[in-house]
Amino acid sequence: MSFSRKPFVENKDIKTSKLLSWLLRHGAESQGLKLDDAGFVDVQALLNLKVCENISLSDIKRVVEHNDKQRFTLRYNENENCLLIRANQGHSLKVNDDALLTLLTEENVPHTVYHGTFFSKLKCIREQGLNRMNRNHVHFASKLPTEDTGENKMRHNIQAVVGVDTLKAMKDGYKFYKSDNEVILCPGNDKGIIPPCYFNGIWKLSPFKKLE
Repeated sequence: MSFSRKPFVENKDIKTSKLLSWLLRHGAESQGLKLDDAGFVDVQALLNLKVCENISLSDIKRVVEHNDKQRFTLRYNENENCLLIRANQGHSLKVNDDALLTLLTEENVPHTVYHGTFFSKLKCIREQGLNRMNRNHVHFASKLPTEDTGENKMRHNIQAVVGVDTLKAMKDGYKFYKSDNEVILCPGNDKGIIPPCYFNGIWKLSPFKKLE
């Protein structure tokens, strides 16, 4: 009798993806790794870590290639003769936005971007705005999750969506970026907040209805 290895591989890939996300977004420095300005780190240095002792190069390549949200980028550095990896967005570690991301302009930014959240957060959001919290950016999608584009960048369990008027915010100095995996990002103001005055809609998702 033969058994498929696919469930085992999928389970390992999920664990590998979560570990890579933590290391490349939040934990690199605590493990002695230094990201460059664009968020890249040497793959071999990563594999040398104790926490990565059960991960191989082929595991990393498979996870990067098949990750459904394209969270990672691999790049070969010819000058250093090494393979580099980075997380495309979601960092709390300091990186250079202009090296990691693409700065959007009034000509190419979506006029409304959408942030997914939960009913329990709406009161605070309405009063104080969207807060990037411990990350470098507030995350947005360019489409409502009800729009059948195949490009939904939000979590599947969100309950509500907040729309932000990007052009209004940009006129007041707010910057919007796009990551390699098409997530829209904004660092907010000097406190990491996008105030409610830039909201142009709040929707609940089930059933779909505009609340305000």
